[in-house]
Amino acid sequence: MSDILIVDDERDIRELICDILQDEGYATRMAGNSDDAMAAINAEPPALLVLDIWLKDSRMDGIDILKTVKRDNPDVPVVIISGHGNIEIAVAAIKQGAYDFIEKPFNIDQLLVVIRRAMETSRLRRENQTLRRRDLTKSEMIGNSAVFRSLVSQLDKVTKSNGRVMLTGPAGSGKEVAARYIHANSLRAAAPFVTVNCAGVAPDRMEEVLFGRETPERGVEPGLLEEAHNGVIYFDEVADMPVGTQSKILRVLVDQTFQRVGGNDKVRVDLRVISSTNRDLKEAIAAGTFREELYHRLNVVPIAVPSLEERREDIPALAHHFIAEMNASQGLPLREISSEAEATMQTMVWPGNVRQLKNLIERILILGDGSGPIEARELPGLDKSGEEDTRVVLSGGLATLALREAREAFEREYLLTQINRFGGNISRTATFVGMERSALHRKLKSLGVVTSAKTGGRVAHMEEEPDAAE
Repeated sequence: MSDILIVDDERDIRELICDILQDEGYATRMAGNSDDAMAAINAEPPALLVLDIWLKDSRMDGIDILKTVKRDNPDVPVVIISGHGNIEIAVAAIKQGAYDFIEKPFNIDQLLVVIRRAMETSRLRRENQTLRRRDLTKSEMIGNSAVFRSLVSQLDKVTKSNGRVMLTGPAGSGKEVAARYIHANSLRAAAPFVTVNCAGVAPDRMEEVLFGRETPERGVEPGLLEEAHNGVIYFDEVADMPVGTQSKILRVLVDQTFQRVGGNDKVRVDLRVISSTNRDLKEAIAAGTFREELYHRLNVVPIAVPSLEERREDIPALAHHFIAEMNASQGLPLREISSEAEATMQTMVWPGNVRQLKNLIERILILGDGSGPIEARELPGLDKSGEEDTRVVLSGGLATLALREAREAFEREYLLTQINRFGGNISRTATFVGMERSALHRKLKSLGVVTSAKTGGRVAHMEEEPDAAE
């Protein structure tokens, strides 16, 4: 994609343009009819196309070639030339995506100015796309817990393939970050990563958003599938995709082709598909709101993204990462976090997961009254007086228990929280709570607390009664 292709049925004209451009240092190719033009474009897309509207003895005219080029190679700028030019032809060409229209006999200086501007515009557009893609792939995977390392290990196994991946997990857990990680480490990293927010698009507009549209007034308007050509299309919360659209997406997955809304031409795309959901798609299938065949097409490699509560050990690292990120992007204070605040965050309930943690850090940095370490009192629902307060307020249920039962209930909840805070690591938990490891094991056994493997790590929970069948 480094030369200029001149397509004109008049040999003298195409050779004249070729000589002029070569004198200016451009590499060129020539074609005298539509068949030769399409063969040259398919062999190697040019950096720019100079195209005559009227082509004698050709199966396609200039507008037909323009439509095909903008469909299959939308980054190639096209300059239309014609000896029969009029305003209607110029408007039609611009609507179909031409960069500019020049009427024969053309002024050489005018031609060179248009070509230089078209080449520069194309270069800037490619650089802008490259910068945007680079920015999109900045999302980092942050953490060191066993659960997190297991997730990254699974993601690493699918990065180099084109297999479709289904990411499941609660809202805010980082499914899109995981999808971007796959893209950034794949062979398609330099190509687009396009997100389809299935829950955020009105059902009656979904097909136009995905497939684009063609109208006489506005010509071709590409959709998100075309924008993602050669890259990754990410269906965020795919369970919210309208049922009618699901059948058409299924056809795209099978054929890698589709038609724009209002169009007749088939558009071919090369896509890798990643999808995500926080819902049970098997229940959606049973309810008739999700196509079973589409589920099987998308769910080639299922990967579960853990909630923040399953990876409490990573909370300090995530919090520090968000502070550094917001300092760089927004100029917010670069604050440390006190050990008490870290411990408190690790014991909090996080229904909004990583997204909730990020929002909390941003709020503290904006509303905080200093540049010193973030203290526990700045966290929501805690004492704001600045005085250390270790008094325990009993819940109604705990207050009705006898001392021995209340002590056991407190110890059980306290140890469950601490073990999960340290990712199921009994040694670290014992060190923190000030007990010998053997003594902690005995205490856990007496309280009915056990640890078991879950999503690559260990979590503490109450021992369950064995099934009767066992």
